[in-house]
Amino acid sequence: MANPWATLGVDLHLEPVGPGVRRGLTDALREAVRTGRLAPGTRLPSSRVLAADLGIARNTVADAYADLVAEGWLTARQGSGTRVATRAAATGPAPGRGTARPVHRRAAARPAHDLVPGTPDLAAFPRAEWLKAARRALAAVPGDALGYGDPRGRPELRSALAGYLARARGVRADPERLLVTAGISQGLRILGTVLRERGLRTIAVESYGLEVHWRILEAAGLRTVPLPFDGLGTETRGLTEFGAVLLTPAHQFPMGVPLHRDRRAAVVDWARRTGGYVLEDDYDGEFRYDRQPVGALQGLDPDRVVHLGTASKSLAPALRLGWAVLPPDLAEDAVRTKGGTDSCGLFDQLTLAEFLVSGAYDRHVRASRLRYRRRRDALVEALATRAPAVRATGIAAGLHAVLRLPPGTEASVVQAAAWQGLALHGLAFYRHDRSTPPPLDALVVGYGTPSDHTWPGALDALCRVLP
Repeated sequence: MANPWATLGVDLHLEPVGPGVRRGLTDALREAVRTGRLAPGTRLPSSRVLAADLGIARNTVADAYADLVAEGWLTARQGSGTRVATRAAATGPAPGRGTARPVHRRAAARPAHDLVPGTPDLAAFPRAEWLKAARRALAAVPGDALGYGDPRGRPELRSALAGYLARARGVRADPERLLVTAGISQGLRILGTVLRERGLRTIAVESYGLEVHWRILEAAGLRTVPLPFDGLGTETRGLTEFGAVLLTPAHQFPMGVPLHRDRRAAVVDWARRTGGYVLEDDYDGEFRYDRQPVGALQGLDPDRVVHLGTASKSLAPALRLGWAVLPPDLAEDAVRTKGGTDSCGLFDQLTLAEFLVSGAYDRHVRASRLRYRRRRDALVEALATRAPAVRATGIAAGLHAVLRLPPGTEASVVQAAAWQGLALHGLAFYRHDRSTPPPLDALVVGYGTPSDHTWPGALDALCRVLP
């Protein structure tokens, strides 16, 4: 029986069909190139190898190749073999069944500068130190670690995180109740499912925040209801009707204010009295500039507060590593909901554990804190000089600032920014559609994403669009 897989150059799956072998092979190859299954520049197997794999005559393959070279689908050069030619993208029926017409799509314009918050300076990722940690971790990994793994995550990482969070954020973390997740999103998905299974129907959220988080909770079957917001942060007096609340208490996103100490105490007291849960998103807890760090809310009551964190802001989102420090009565259900095996990459987990234990993480965070503080200072100075009518708030911590605008100007400034090649969002982008506070005109400017050498240009372009 003919083997449809050619094994030299590429794994080439072909199923020649048609009235003749040569015609069938030619059509199959042409279709693979036309649809993009064979990318431009791909080297094809030699006619001898492909003929042997397909169980057909070598001359048949050579003739099919020659036909496609003549049509421009393939190229053949002495010493370089037969390769897929570079052609304009096309859609429609293949030649021989109709005429394919090239379709030229205009690529979306890429912004010159990205000021959308949520991503750190990826050019500053500590590659050399990360590679050293990866080598040490890989050299020490036991053989049994290469299996499916504990769904809670590697014990080395859970232990390292528990020590770091206790030291740096005031979290009371037991490694046995620490769940490694693929970022905050997976943590919220797991918790939303667990809470829904326990009978919850609604969850309180903040008036301003990330829509993606609200949608995750809603997809789990929970209705999100926004709480009022004022100068002291999110109002916590209206929690009586809820069984859970999602907060960013250390540094409210995007408004940038910490939850007032009286409200911190009030939300913990509510959780104790009612048996409710606080989901604490500590998304950028490491970055504090002008004030003492605000400790994690979880330290006030580990039995009622779920602490959620991530390496996305301190290192890189692509690592897909986050964590949830769980109350005792949620831990078992959360692990069950995550699944029976570890779904986070083993080697990245072990590398992060080594990165934490070796002190490399602390050194990286300190260097990043200094870099981002300089950018924030440059932003404040530029506003004072070039846009004195615009006031920056929420700048004592984090990787973004809220720029208050004159009433009625937010939409026009965002549009002007787009014309300048600036990617940024107005405050309205982060407002819950059922929130009660009167809309504020403002920009939410992330100063973490640009690299050091592009930040001055981004800042200049920003100032040009401000009123």
